Amino acid sequence: MLITKSQVKYIQSLAHKKFRDAEGVFVVEGPKIVGELLRAPNLRSRVVYALSRWAGELPEPLRAVVTVVEESQLERLSALTTPNQVVAVFEKPVFQAPDFDKGVHLALDGIQDPGNLGTIVRLADWFGIANVVCSEDSADVYNPKAIQSTMGSIVRVSVRYEEPGALIRRSGLPVYAALLEGEGVYGIGRIDKGWVLIGNESKGIRPELQPLATRRVTIPRIGQAESLNAAVATGILLSHLVG
Repeated sequence: MLITKSQVKYIQSLAHKKFRDAEGVFVVEGPKIVGELLRAPNLRSRVVYALSRWAGELPEPLRAVVTVVEESQLERLSALTTPNQVVAVFEKPVFQAPDFDKGVHLALDGIQDPGNLGTIVRLADWFGIANVVCSEDSADVYNPKAIQSTMGSIVRVSVRYEEPGALIRRSGLPVYAALLEGEGVYGIGRIDKGWVLIGNESKGIRPELQPLATRRVTIPRIGQAESLNAAVATGILLSHLVG
């Protein structure tokens, strides 16, 4: 099938948040993640463009939604330097309304890097955390880089954008805030309810949110590294608090 200029323009436009929001969709590339998303029960594909060798490996029901294209055509659609067999557009997943009165939840304050955000969503999925709340100034989880970093966890973890302070206050759950000056995470033990609050990569948690902390938690530093990547820090904290 020949891809029209308008189809190329549509796919390329989804690199921008305003067009993703207007359409309620996101774009994703790569055989592993697209294959997983095609099988997700709470996700619907709009278009799937793929090379014949990849499409031919799909079971028949999934193969029916794929439009087979030539490699040269895929290159026109791909945002990658080397196109990765398939480019797809999916509608954003729909989740049930979350219950913030129980369980463990993640709150992200100003996470700017899409790769960090996507990895944190993947970590939430790994540790069984179903809800992530992001401040409005956080990166968009449907940014292509963030989607790639979730590795498919975007269909299992609800990510919403809302002022975390107000939501945390309404829930009444304890708050474990990641701060440089705090008690070591190794001695806190496992939790079965509460918020794990992670701050901006360079500035940390905003001063106005810090008073919400029930416990100020830190990862004890042994060596000389100045700081930890936000996603790495989140992984370490979750492994000791909920792992």
